[in-house]
Amino acid sequence: MDHARMRPPLVHHAGHAAWSWAVLGSGLGLLLALMLGAPARWLSAAVGWATEGRVLLQDERGTVWSGSASLTLAGGTGSQAQRSLPGRVAWRWGLAWPGVSLELSADCCTPRPLQWRLRASGGAVQLHLQDQQSEWPMELLAGLGAPWNTLQAQGRLRWHSQDLQLRWQDRLLHWHGQTELQAQQLSSALSTLRPMGSYRVVLQGAAGGTATPDITLVTVQGPLRLQGQGQWLGQRLRFRGEASADEGFEPALSNLLNIVGRRDGPRSLLSMG
Repeated sequence: MDHARMRPPLVHHAGHAAWSWAVLGSGLGLLLALMLGAPARWLSAAVGWATEGRVLLQDERGTVWSGSASLTLAGGTGSQAQRSLPGRVAWRWGLAWPGVSLELSADCCTPRPLQWRLRASGGAVQLHLQDQQSEWPMELLAGLGAPWNTLQAQGRLRWHSQDLQLRWQDRLLHWHGQTELQAQQLSSALSTLRPMGSYRVVLQGAAGGTATPDITLVTVQGPLRLQGQGQWLGQRLRFRGEASADEGFEPALSNLLNIVGRRDGPRSLLSMG
């Protein structure tokens, strides 16, 4: 009789445990399905928040993990200065143990998808970019507001990276490798001269990483001469340089030189930070 009295509690306990596991499994399955099917607009909201409304993903399709959208640059929340990239941009996240990978492509601008790898290790977060090249319309920058909407720059921006790695550690961003941006066939609404020239900006990290990578601006060719050097200091840029016009081109470039910097005779002194 004693054994018979003990059976119901055991049966009840086993049934309760099975029910608990079933509920937990269903909850985890629902959470996983929700995460995998998270709509692309969630990523759009995160990007808009992180960039304070300067980078906008619109007309989203797909999910957070694999989708596409139109890309717009803006001057910030509520700004009327906006420019959109032709076509669409697409993204795809994947596993790249011990981290994740991101493949990014744009209809207009990436001959091959841009490849990124992100992983956390030893208290640091590392982002590695495969050596890559892409080309973007300079008109897009006018969407960021001043001074780009005043310059109304036109031309092509060619971006190239080599052994570029970024590491966040101890609240500092460390740069490894090199990235280069070329402004090709640059023209502006502030000058009748078209084009004014082509230019190269190089951001140079260090083999062991540096929180203050060097920045160099040089003229590749053209009557508008630009040169300068600086450093990227955390969240701000410190830069000193100058702009000038080749002999015979001063009248066509005078208005531009008056606006981009402080005039010092035939030169315009460039200063940031």
